[in-house]
Amino acid sequence: MKGIYIESLGCAKNQVDSEILLSFAIDEGYRRVDDPRDAEVIVVNTCGFIESAKEESISSFFSLREANPDARIVVAGCLAQRYGREMELDEADYIFGNRDLSRIKDILSSTSGRVSIPDYPDREKERYERKELFSYPGSAYLKISEGCSHHCAYCAIPLIRGELRSRPFEDIVEEAKRLVESGIYEINIIAQDIGAYGTDLYGRSRFVELMDSLSSLDGDFVLRMLYIHPDTFPEELLDLVSEREKILPYFDIPIQHGDRTVLRAMGRMGDRESYSGLFRRIRERVDGAVIRTTIMTGFPGEDRRAFLESKKLIEESEVDWMGCFAYSREEDTPACSLIDDGTYSRGRVAAERRKRELERVQSEITPRLNERFVGKEYVALIEEKVEGEDLAIGRIYSQAPEVDGLTVIMGRDMAPGDRVKVGITRARGVDLEAVRIV
Repeated sequence: MKGIYIESLGCAKNQVDSEILLSFAIDEGYRRVDDPRDAEVIVVNTCGFIESAKEESISSFFSLREANPDARIVVAGCLAQRYGREMELDEADYIFGNRDLSRIKDILSSTSGRVSIPDYPDREKERYERKELFSYPGSAYLKISEGCSHHCAYCAIPLIRGELRSRPFEDIVEEAKRLVESGIYEINIIAQDIGAYGTDLYGRSRFVELMDSLSSLDGDFVLRMLYIHPDTFPEELLDLVSEREKILPYFDIPIQHGDRTVLRAMGRMGDRESYSGLFRRIRERVDGAVIRTTIMTGFPGEDRRAFLESKKLIEESEVDWMGCFAYSREEDTPACSLIDDGTYSRGRVAAERRKRELERVQSEITPRLNERFVGKEYVALIEEKVEGEDLAIGRIYSQAPEVDGLTVIMGRDMAPGDRVKVGITRARGVDLEAVRIV
């Protein structure tokens, strides 16, 4: 069997695409290899969201090209979808978009043609079954929709992924059943905005209904919700989370800013008061609620006064986790015309400085909030065994994969994918320490 190596860059949604690409390659007689030097085909599933991600994608491509110059190499994913027809990358054998992933089969069997940027197929032809996962054992991502129709002024996602495109309700439930039957414990529900699920396909959001159906399935598993837009947050979800043990009380709500004027320029409707109020209601109505958010610094028009609104929001709301990034000027987005190159260059310096200031604030909040877990017992999903030690690395419900802290667990006979009961003994920065309870 021929070997295929897939380098998956960017977000979890891209990871799901990589898993689908691998499944189609397996159908064509390929096997996954972990070393690019062992591959006949290399696929670089790129990210094209912001400038730094584009740079990482191109750098990864050249590194892989150098590692195995004899392999056929495919530049796929978001960067290829956005720039494929104009991309000058002679070192690539193929450039392939990210909408009709089944077309990778044409590339694998083809010896001609170089660029393929197909649009989405009919939904009836879009069904797939992932044969291998790239996640840690016991965990998987379940993508419920593609694209986004919010059209935030800074965001290139509609240019890359298109308008919101929800998967059929029944297809999602069936895939969740397969994941549970295969032994997956943690199912992470993802999309650009999971709360908008169904508005395109059914004329209204069916996200709460979907979570109701998924949490009613038989089996030993939990559901984690990622990426809910704050302006359309379905507050009826809070009662469902409180009632269903299978839905983790973890809320990922990227607010992006705290200043009303900046938010309006972004195309968002909230402000510091409304967003802090949402966080407060979540904590009042859901026991043990954990909140993650994202803040952008340096958006055109952000002065010191506006930035302080974001800082106050983080200080007052004390979210458990915060990601922060500096504004990246993306061509063809509405915000691109708000700023000239000279101003943008100077603004990047201020944006990075403000980013570090927010991160310092959050670095004091997260460790303090982590103290509330000490002395309590939780189920942890093991990700790694520390060789030569009676230690393992895992996560409890408050820690999402890849983005949050970890739990270091003392104990024996723990392997990746195991679920073990642990007692938290110490909060150490963003991480927790625990002992296994037998």
